[in-house]
Amino acid sequence: MTSDGDKWWADVSSGDAGYQYQYSRLATEEMESDPLRGDRAPQFCNPSYQALSDNKLPIPFEPRDQAHGGTCRGPPPPTSASSSKIATAVYHRKGSQNGHPDRLNSLSSDDDMIDITTTGTVSERAMLEEELAAASHITTESDEIPGIGQYEDFHTIDWQRDIARDRMRHRYIIKKKQNSICDLIRGAHDAWSGWVCVLLVGLFTGAVAGVIDIGASWMTDLKYGICPQAFWLNQEQCCWSSNETDFEVGSCSQWLTWPEVFGLSREGSGPYVLSYLLYVLWALLFAALAACLVRMFAPYACGSGIPEIKTILSGFIIRGYLGKWTLIIKSVGIMLSVSAGLNLGKEGPMVHIACCIGNILSYLFPKYGRNEAKKREILSAAAAAGVSVAFGAPIGGVLFSLEEVSYYFPLKTLWRSFFCALVAAFILRSINPFGNEHSVLFYVEYSKDWIFFELVPFIGLGVIGGVIATIFIKANLWWCRYRKVSRLGQYPVSEVLIVSLVTAVIAYPNPYTRMSTSQLIYLLFSQCGVANSDPLCDYNRNFTDVNSAIETAAAGPGVYNALWLLSLALIFKLVGTIFTFGIKVPCGLFIPSLCLGAIVGRFVGIGMEQLAYNYPHIWVFSGECSTGDNCITPGLYAMVGAAAVLGGVTRMTVSLVVIMFELTGGVRYIVPLMAAAMASKWVGDALGRQGIYDAHINLNGYPFLDSKEEFEHTSLAADVMQPKRNEPLSVITQDSMTVDDVAALLKETEHNGFPVVVSRESQYLVGFVLRRDLNLAIANAKRLNEGITGQSLVVFVSPNASGDGGESSMGARRPAPLILKKILDMAPITMTDQTPMETVVDMFRKLGLRQTLVTHNGRLLGVITKKDVLRHIKQMDNEDPNSVLFN
Repeated sequence: MTSDGDKWWADVSSGDAGYQYQYSRLATEEMESDPLRGDRAPQFCNPSYQALSDNKLPIPFEPRDQAHGGTCRGPPPPTSASSSKIATAVYHRKGSQNGHPDRLNSLSSDDDMIDITTTGTVSERAMLEEELAAASHITTESDEIPGIGQYEDFHTIDWQRDIARDRMRHRYIIKKKQNSICDLIRGAHDAWSGWVCVLLVGLFTGAVAGVIDIGASWMTDLKYGICPQAFWLNQEQCCWSSNETDFEVGSCSQWLTWPEVFGLSREGSGPYVLSYLLYVLWALLFAALAACLVRMFAPYACGSGIPEIKTILSGFIIRGYLGKWTLIIKSVGIMLSVSAGLNLGKEGPMVHIACCIGNILSYLFPKYGRNEAKKREILSAAAAAGVSVAFGAPIGGVLFSLEEVSYYFPLKTLWRSFFCALVAAFILRSINPFGNEHSVLFYVEYSKDWIFFELVPFIGLGVIGGVIATIFIKANLWWCRYRKVSRLGQYPVSEVLIVSLVTAVIAYPNPYTRMSTSQLIYLLFSQCGVANSDPLCDYNRNFTDVNSAIETAAAGPGVYNALWLLSLALIFKLVGTIFTFGIKVPCGLFIPSLCLGAIVGRFVGIGMEQLAYNYPHIWVFSGECSTGDNCITPGLYAMVGAAAVLGGVTRMTVSLVVIMFELTGGVRYIVPLMAAAMASKWVGDALGRQGIYDAHINLNGYPFLDSKEEFEHTSLAADVMQPKRNEPLSVITQDSMTVDDVAALLKETEHNGFPVVVSRESQYLVGFVLRRDLNLAIANAKRLNEGITGQSLVVFVSPNASGDGGESSMGARRPAPLILKKILDMAPITMTDQTPMETVVDMFRKLGLRQTLVTHNGRLLGVITKKDVLRHIKQMDNEDPNSVLFN
C-alpha cells in the first residue's frame, strides 16, 4: 500500500508464452470507509479500448488526478455502481505462464482469453460466493449442452472459433498422453486419423467411380442393342469373345441390335425406324427415372454440384447436400442421365459424389465430424479424388482442388489430397472399367511433335474457345434466370422429359451426336491410322507398310462430309448444353465443354493439315513438312481446342493443363496447352468477369467471397456496419438482463448473434454470443434446473464477478442466476469504424470471418456480417444487393 492509499501499476511482460497485462487497484477497507479521504479518490476519464496486436486486449486510460492537471493515467472505472467495490481487471492470454499470484480467478490455458471481474468487499464477496456455490448446478457449461458449437442450416461457419476449438482439443490430448497407455493410444489415433480418413475416402471414391463408369457404359449401349449371351456386358465387352474386331460399325455377331432382337435385319428403313424409336424411348425412360429419383429422394442431387461445393468449402452450411441419400441418388442419377444421351457429363458430379463420401466418412472421426472447419480439410482432399477418378489425373485433381474449389488449403491438406487422389486413381485403375488399362475412355497418345509456328493456331484456338465459352455462360445464365421466374421452374420433371425428347430426336440421325460424348471426344482426339475406318480419316492414302510413317495426303470426300456433320453437331451440342445445364438431373459440364472445343480444334487441325499438304515449301512448313510425312496432327488441335473451351467456361489454367497432359501421357504438349488456356482465360475475362461456377454461385445468392477478385472502392467500415449511426443496436448486458429480457430480445430480432456489453450506457464490449448457443443454453437450463425462472439474471462473467448480492432491494431473495460464460466468445474480432473496407474484405477472406464488431473509442457501434460485405460489394459494382440471400 502506498502512502496516498492508491497504487496503479501495469506490468507488461513478454515471452514465448505470450503477453500478460495486469491492472490492479489496491485499497484497504479503512480507506474506503473513511469519508475524510474520499476526495482523494481519483476521477476517471472515459476509457478507450484499443486492440493490441492479435490479442484484442483493452488498454484503458489512466485516472484523472486533480494534482497533475487532469491527465489520464490509469485503468477504467469499476463496472459496478457501488463505489465501495474493488475493480479488478485481469487480461490474460492463453498460454501465459506468469500470472499474478493474488488474482481471484485462476485461468487455465483452456479457459477464456479475457476475463473481466468485479468483486465486492470481503463480506459481500463471501455472501455472493456462498449463494453461487449453492446454485452451482445452474452454471451452464458448453460441453454439457447438446448442439453447442454447431451451426444452423444456410449459415456461415466461424473458422477462427472452430480452429481454436481444435487447438484446445489437441492441447488437451497432448497433455494427457503421459498419463496412461490408453491416453497414449488415443493421442496416436488422433495423429493419424486424418490419413486414415483420406485413405478410406480414396478407396470408396475409386470403387464408386468404377461402378458408375461400368453402369453408364452398359446403359448407354442398351439403347442400341443387347448381348444375349450375357446381358450385363456392353457392346465392347460382348465382342471381346469374338474374333471380329470391327464391331464399332455394328458388325459384331455377338452383339444384337434391337431390330435383330425382334427378328429384323440390321439394315433397311424398317430396322432404322425401330432403332430410332427404341433409342428415343430408352432415352426418355432413363431421363424420367433420373428426374423422379432426384425429386422424390434427394433434390440436392441435381446439377453439377461444383458451385455448391465451392461455397461449402468456403465455410457455408447446406444440410443434406453431402448426405447419404444425395450420394446414392447422385451416383444412380448420373448413370441414368448420361445414358439418356443428354448433353452433359459425369466428371463434374464425380466431385460432388467424392465430397459426399468424404463428409459421411468424416463422422467416423470426431476430430473432423464435429468440427466444420476441420471437416473441410477432408472435403478438399475428396474433391481432388473426384477429379482424379473423373479424368485419371491425380496430380490434376490436387491442383483442381487447390485452384478452383478449396478456400482453406494448408500444406498438410495438400499432402493428404495428393494421397487421397493417388489411392482413388489406383483403385479405379485396378477395376479397369473401360478395359483399356486407363481411367478414361478418351485416353490418346501422339507420336509427332509440334512445330513452332503452330503456336499461332493454338493461340487462335484459345481465343475461339474464350468466345464460345462466353456465349455459353451468358446464354445459360439467361435461361436459368428465366427458369427461376417462369412457370417452367414449377415443372422440373416435365422440363427434363422435354429436353430429353428433343435431344434424342435430333441426335439420332447424326452419327456424331448419336454416339456418346466421350466416344466422340475419343474419335476427335485420335490420329488417323491404318485401323481407322471413320469418314474423318478418309484420306487418299495407300498403306503399304503398317510400320511406315503416315504420309500427308489430300482429304477425301468422307472428310468433308464428316466436317459438315460435325458442324451440325457443334451447333446442336452448344444449344443443347445451354438448355441442359441446370435441369433437375445430375449433370456435369466438363465433357460437353471438351466436346465443343474438340470439334472446333479438329476443324482447325484439318485446315492446317491441308494447308501443309498443298503448300509444303512455304517458310512456315519448310523443313518439317517437305519430307512428305504427315507433320500436322489434327487430333492434337482437337485436344488443344477442348482445353481452350473448358478453360474459358471454368476459368481454370494450371489444373486444366495438367489434367490434359495427364490424359495424353506426354509432357511435350504442355506449351500448346498453356498458350491456349491462357488465351482462353484472357478472352473470357475480357468478355465476362466470371466463370460458369462463380456465375451460378451469384445466381443462387450463396455467400461466397472470391479470393481472386480485388476490392477497388474507397469506403469505410462505418458505411457498411449494421445498424447505421444513431440507430439502436441489439445488445445483451453482461449481468443485468433477466431470462425474460433475453427471450424477448430473441423473439423481437432475427440476428444470428449478439454483442455482450458491460451496460447499455457504457456500451463497452465484453464478447459475442451466438443466437443458437443462447437458445440451446437457456432451453437446457430450464429443462434441467427448476431454479431457473424468468427473473433469473443471465450472467456472462465469472461467478465471483457479479456485483449482485443474494437479496433484492426489497429484501426478497433473488432467483439463482444463469451463468453462461462458457458460450461467450470473449475474443471477437473487432475493428474501428474508420477501417477501410479493403482491409475488412481481406480479413473476411483470409480469416474466414462470420462477423466482426465495429467500435469507436472503445464503444460498440455495430456489426458487419459476411452478408453485409457481399451486399456492399454488389452495391458498389452497380448490381442488385438483394441477390445475396444467405449469411
